[in-house]
Amino acid sequence: MPNRKTKKLTIKDVARILDVSTATVSNAFNRPDQLSEALRERILSECKKLGYVGPSAAGRYLRTGRSGVVGIVLTDGLSYSISDYVASHFIAGLAEVFDEAHLNMLLLSARDMDQSTRQRQHESMVDGYIAYGMIDSEGRTYEHLLRQQKRLIVVDNSIEGYPSINVDNRGAAREIASYALKQKPENLAILGLRVTNFPRISRLTQEDIESAPATISVDRLNGYFEAITAAGVELPLDRIWNIPLNTHRWAYQAASEALNTLPRPDLVLCMSDVIAMATLQTALKMGLRVPEDLRIVGFDGTPEAQNIHPSITTVQQHSTEKGRRAARMFLEADSNESLVLPTELLIGQSCP
Repeated sequence: MPNRKTKKLTIKDVARILDVSTATVSNAFNRPDQLSEALRERILSECKKLGYVGPSAAGRYLRTGRSGVVGIVLTDGLSYSISDYVASHFIAGLAEVFDEAHLNMLLLSARDMDQSTRQRQHESMVDGYIAYGMIDSEGRTYEHLLRQQKRLIVVDNSIEGYPSINVDNRGAAREIASYALKQKPENLAILGLRVTNFPRISRLTQEDIESAPATISVDRLNGYFEAITAAGVELPLDRIWNIPLNTHRWAYQAASEALNTLPRPDLVLCMSDVIAMATLQTALKMGLRVPEDLRIVGFDGTPEAQNIHPSITTVQQHSTEKGRRAARMFLEADSNESLVLPTELLIGQSCP
C-alpha cells in the first residue's frame, strides 16, 4: 500500500536524480524539438519509473505566465474552416506539432474579434496567436491583435515586422495560366474567389480590381493577368466572375452562369479546386466534353480533384505542411523569419 506521506516529486527532484537540468526535463515533456530523440526517450523512461508524470500545467502557468494555449484566428466561421479542405488541413498541421509540444489550440473566428467580454476572456487565455488569412479587409482584427503585444504569426498574409508563411500565389497562378494558355482559347473566363467583399456572385469591374485590397485572391488574379498578357489573349472584364465563398453551391451557381454566356468559354481559370470541380460538374451536365469542348484548371491540389474523372489540372499547395511550419515558427520565439513555401503544378485530364 502506497505511503500517503511520500513527498510528491518536483521537477527539481527529478533533474537532480537524473543529473540533468530542470530545463532538460521540462523540454522532454513540453519541447521535444529541443532534445535528441535518444535523450528524450531516456528522460521519459526514467520519469515513468520514478512515477513523475511531468510539470504541472498550473505550476507552469504560475511560473512563466503562460497558459499553454495558442489562439488560432480564422478568417471564416469555425464550421466552414473545419469543412474546407485547405483550412482544415492547415489546422491539422498545427495540431500535429502542438500535440507533440503539449500545447492546446483555441480556435477563434475573426468575425468575433471585437471588444466584447467574451473576447477579453479569450485574450487572457492565450499565449499568442496564429492569424490565418486576410481576416478582414479594413485590418481591424490585426490592429486588435497587435495591440496585445503577444507572439503573432501571420499565414497567407503579411505584416511588416512579424513572421509570416505564404506560398507564391501570384507566381503559381501565372505558371498554371501560362501552361493552359499554350493552347490559345477562343473565349477565356476566370472564376475568382473573394477578389472583392461583395456578398453575392458578380462580374468584376475595373473599379473593383483597382480598389481590391491586397489578398491572395488578388495575387492570383494578377498572376493570371500576367500570363494572359504574355500569351496575347484577350479577356474582357465581363468574363471575370467573383465568388464570395469557396463552397460548391456558390461555385456551381457561378459556373452555370459563366458556361451559359455567349460565346461560351472554352477555357476557365478557377481560383480553387472546389470551383474547378463545380465547373466540371456543370459542363458534364450540359453535355460538354472536357477537355475537348472546355478546359478547366484549379488551384489547391485537393485529393478529391485528383481522384475524379476527368482529374483536375491544378496547383498544389501543401496546407498541412504550412500548418506544421506555422506551429514550429510560433514555438521558436526568437525567430522572426518569413517563409514562402513551394507549390507544384499537377497536370490532370481537365487540361492536358
